[in-house]
Amino acid sequence: MSTPRVAIAMDWGGTWTRVAVINQQGETLWQTREPNPQGSSKEEYLRNAESLLDTAIQQAGGSVAGIGAALAGPIEPTTGTFYQPPNLPVLDGVSFKSLWEKRFSLPVWVGNDANLAALGEYQFGAGKESADNGRPVKTLFYVTVSTGVGGGLVDNGSVFLGANGLTAEVGHTLVDSSDSALSCNCGSKGCLEAMASGTGIERIARAKLASGAHPGSTLAELDEDQIDSEAVFDAAGNGDALAISILDGAVAALAIGLTNIVHLFNPDMIVLGGGVTDGLVKLDLLSKIHQQILDRTMSELHKEFQFTSARLGDSVGLAGAAALVWAKLEQQS
Repeated sequence: MSTPRVAIAMDWGGTWTRVAVINQQGETLWQTREPNPQGSSKEEYLRNAESLLDTAIQQAGGSVAGIGAALAGPIEPTTGTFYQPPNLPVLDGVSFKSLWEKRFSLPVWVGNDANLAALGEYQFGAGKESADNGRPVKTLFYVTVSTGVGGGLVDNGSVFLGANGLTAEVGHTLVDSSDSALSCNCGSKGCLEAMASGTGIERIARAKLASGAHPGSTLAELDEDQIDSEAVFDAAGNGDALAISILDGAVAALAIGLTNIVHLFNPDMIVLGGGVTDGLVKLDLLSKIHQQILDRTMSELHKEFQFTSARLGDSVGLAGAAALVWAKLEQQS
């Protein structure tokens, strides 16, 4: 009897590189991670990643169907080329598909991490759970609310990429057009990411405390380097008025951004993941976001979507990278 084939999956973020061996059922058979060599050269980054892939291939024992990689940044999907990755700038212009197919003698597919997170949740996470319960999902929109805000769209089992593989950037949709709109790292103002990401929540909290207008807040008792989004969520959980007002703003911004998604793509499932989402779930704020979306939708049919948190946690990028391998091989068969 032949050995069941497995996929080698990589999730390459700004801080960590993770690799895993994953079967066609989405089960992780082995995984490891290493910190990226911060401030190093392109060659050192590649050596680190390729060493991890070598180890994963050895662990797989010769039954590898292909390599899938989820990378934090814009990816041209045909060539697997990184374009201006904000968290891995030294890798700008690297074409991973051709580089690694030659290096490992295996088929390689590469995608943006948020796009592949959507595919992972569709195939192995919230989408699979819904299908197993008799409610198969047609169109799933995934949003990661973390250091930044990103998105991915899966329609009838395929990732919707757009002309250059750059679709679903929900974090840079406009949610505030006022003169006081917050600046975003992308160079624009009023973006969802500026108001609802972990970085945005931290920045808003620090600015409000610096104004001196909230002396009663427990956040004011912290050292500046202790003020981050996690501290804001903790304070809100303890009833701190300033922290609650900051999160009310983030909730409202997310509701506006996701209402736009509902009207643009008519998903039947929206999945929220990332560290900020963990905080929103803990404070039971997802239902508040959901209701604000429903209050704005234009028709009853638009309201027929499931709104839920991600099921796969930190493994979502790895699961999506493996799902990409199986999807591409199925297309070729």
